[in-house]
Amino acid sequence: MTMKKMTFLLLTCILLASCSPLAEEMPTASPTRGIPAASRTSTPFPTATQTLTFTPSPTVTFTPTNTLTPTPTPTPSITPTATYALPTFTVNQQAYCRYGPSKAYLPAADLYAGDKGQVWGRSPYNNWLWIQPEKINYQCWVAPSVIDVVGDTTNLWVNNTDNYARIPSELYGPPTNVQATRNGDQVTITWDPVYMTVDDDRGYFIEAWVCQDGAYIWWTVGFGTLTDQYKTTYTVKDQAGCSQPSSGKLYTVEKHGYTTPVDIPWPAP
Repeated sequence: MTMKKMTFLLLTCILLASCSPLAEEMPTASPTRGIPAASRTSTPFPTATQTLTFTPSPTVTFTPTNTLTPTPTPTPSITPTATYALPTFTVNQQAYCRYGPSKAYLPAADLYAGDKGQVWGRSPYNNWLWIQPEKINYQCWVAPSVIDVVGDTTNLWVNNTDNYARIPSELYGPPTNVQATRNGDQVTITWDPVYMTVDDDRGYFIEAWVCQDGAYIWWTVGFGTLTDQYKTTYTVKDQAGCSQPSSGKLYTVEKHGYTTPVDIPWPAP
């Protein structure tokens, strides 16, 4: 073979070799574009994942604390007692039922023989009785000599509330310039007159505690003695020798009731 032919064959072989790719350059299955082969790993196909079911937390049930039940204290049984029957009375003569437990008080009602009622109480100062006549709707006082009583009066309520002689008078004022002077065992009380109409005028009322013969006694004077507005002086016996000091109050009295009292400045023995 000539040199020219050998050269032509050599070039032909070179050309053929350059047009045929090498085996290792032949393309393979192309991975995801842009990811280096060394970094590529096979990704498993996701499998179905079990859906979580929400189980609510158990509800806390509040159990109330037991309430203490108090132990009842035994109550003593009450033994019934017999109801006290108030004494009854029948008037035995015509008389006054008065605002207080003495004849010095104004009359509150007229009583006539045969009138009846109940005895409600007694005085702490004397033996007068506080009664409820059937014919009137209020109570008043009587001397025990003018009524006949059926029943026991010793256990009656002692009415010491001083609620008599307190029918308030708003038409006139109490006495003024009240004075008291002593001459031995005689105490003389004086005051200025309170001018009232003739129809209203009932004079004055003195309520005092005095010492006589060693006894400390309740003393009243008024109706029948200090009968009109011009009777403005009164003298009472008062001695030494009692454990308590003597004292007194003075009222103006008109037909509707008694004024507020004025304290008498009582001279010591």
